[in-house]
Amino acid sequence: MNKQRRKFLQIGSMLGVGAALFPYELAAHSLDKAKLSKFGLQLYSVKEEMAKDAAGTMRKLAGFGYKQFEGFDGGKGILWGMQPSECKSLLSDIGVDFVSSHANVFKDLDSQAEQAAAVGMKYLICPYIGAQKSVEDWKKVADKFNDAGATLKSHGLKFAYHNHDYTFKMLEGQLPQDILMENTDPDLVDFELDMYWSYVAGYDALDYLAKFPGRFKLCHVKDAEAEGGDSHDRGVLLGAGEIPYADIIKKSKKYGMKYFIVEQERFVGTNPMEAAEKNAAYLSKLKV
Repeated sequence: MNKQRRKFLQIGSMLGVGAALFPYELAAHSLDKAKLSKFGLQLYSVKEEMAKDAAGTMRKLAGFGYKQFEGFDGGKGILWGMQPSECKSLLSDIGVDFVSSHANVFKDLDSQAEQAAAVGMKYLICPYIGAQKSVEDWKKVADKFNDAGATLKSHGLKFAYHNHDYTFKMLEGQLPQDILMENTDPDLVDFELDMYWSYVAGYDALDYLAKFPGRFKLCHVKDAEAEGGDSHDRGVLLGAGEIPYADIIKKSKKYGMKYFIVEQERFVGTNPMEAAEKNAAYLSKLKV
């Protein structure tokens, strides 16, 4: 028996009735040193492989340790040409949850929602809206998000928006991301924080999560090389850059973060599948 456990047992015996709290003490102590048990991959990271063999690629990714997928529409729909029953069977076989998908949420949303719900997705996500010209334009975007969120709620799903750097650039004295946060209904709209994009725009992920606790349930985990030039071209393997993900992942949970999804779009000295495997190995070793 190690010294720490013996100490807890001694304290528990002295507390008497209060020892009912003892299991919680042990659990909290254990959680402090727990590893990240589940993490996902945005399948766009391996888009070429998905286009060639979606099912085969998903099986390989599961073998790397991914327990969650986030999809995208690669021209064959959000289920990559598979019927919902076929996709659900595959996911069950490989032990992966299809948490979410990036999608065109402004076209055929009901149809997409039905497919998403059939395979157990929780979110359909707007991946890009583009920079707007004014604060009023951003408020109109927020209205569109609320409308999409209401549609998805009727299917048992939720809407989320994935940021790029343009929502973290001041416009008319306001931050577009703030405008979206403040003008969307929390019951209808969640957000996916792309930590890379917020970072290269100059915003600390944890500070921003603390500003809007409970609104970000998903995030993209993507590292940035140190002292990079073009902010759009700094992506590197997790652990090879300067974003402190071990600290961010651990602390972000208290602000409501649930899904940690790897995304990589730039490959220097590696390839998409090799990068996916190395990124999974990095996350599986984190003490969070």
